[in-house]
Amino acid sequence: MITIGAAIIVLGVLIFAHEFGHFIVAKGFGIKVLRFSLGFGPKIVGKTFGETEYCIASVPLGGYVKILGQDPEEKIDPEETNRAFSQKSVWVRMAVVVAGPFFNLLLAVLIFFIVYMSGVPQLTTRVGSVNKDFPAYHAGIKPGDRILAVNGREVKDWMELSHAIRTSKGVMIILKIKRGTQVLSIKVKPKIKKIKTLFGEEKEIRMVGIIASQEIMKQSVGPGRAIVMGVERTGEIIYLTLVSIIKIIERVIPAKTIGGPIMIMEMAGQQAKEGMANFLLFMALISINLGILNLLPIPILDGGHIFFMFFEIIFGKPLSVRKMEIAQNIGLALLILLMVFAFYNDLSRIFNFKRFFR
Repeated sequence: MITIGAAIIVLGVLIFAHEFGHFIVAKGFGIKVLRFSLGFGPKIVGKTFGETEYCIASVPLGGYVKILGQDPEEKIDPEETNRAFSQKSVWVRMAVVVAGPFFNLLLAVLIFFIVYMSGVPQLTTRVGSVNKDFPAYHAGIKPGDRILAVNGREVKDWMELSHAIRTSKGVMIILKIKRGTQVLSIKVKPKIKKIKTLFGEEKEIRMVGIIASQEIMKQSVGPGRAIVMGVERTGEIIYLTLVSIIKIIERVIPAKTIGGPIMIMEMAGQQAKEGMANFLLFMALISINLGILNLLPIPILDGGHIFFMFFEIIFGKPLSVRKMEIAQNIGLALLILLMVFAFYNDLSRIFNFKRFFR
């Protein structure tokens, strides 16, 4: 039940943020919004406030905002012409479309801000154990030592420590260590190892053979620093998401890594069990992915609509309704194929389909 509940919360919040982006920007430009729906298909519950119907539908895998004049062939009351989407400038229409993915990215920044302000659980720099086959053991580093700095650079948590060691330069690494009441400076010659990154590229890293203790601390920052860190972290994940898409197309990353609703449900439940901070960080990650994927130039997605609008800007007229319908049907077919493929990957991870074909 935790898994299902966590997935509903994640999808509900992300869909709401996305559709609210379209909704609030449309309202801001005076465009009439007819319906705000969480979910597709038959309506479960709904209520009209003012001129907009707000409802929850039966299929919770998305949502939509129905806007007056969004359909080019829709008949519009002459009195409401100035409130129709189709009658607004291309830049206003583009702003309404972009707002959905943008609000997903904005949500991620907000989540990171909240988490960084409240404090992120981190492993401390205390050494839990030392591998006897690695340089740290021979240099005299012992379990219980707390590492304060690497090559003169202060490290506050295990992630910073690991990164500083792996990316260090020079033959030797100088570790500043606190042992009891003593502060020591120990030179270590790291072992160099070649690894393959997530994107299949070969990379050299440096290792000294220390393992973290299970000592946990919470690091929190002020609001100014938290918002900067939130924007930076969102930017990093946007970059990694774009590179991952390119690497999947280049077949560097196997397509079987693509997951669907079942994988999101499993991961949401797992992260919820790990604690609120992990759950929120997972939600931010999915929100960024949703925002970026919606900006891909595939007809039926927001990115496809933006592509059509750029066509209108360049050529001075919109693409014909017939051609847009054909493009959107192709886009819908591609989207359905992608969803089926992702669903197949989810099921194959659970049931290991390959064994049935041996």
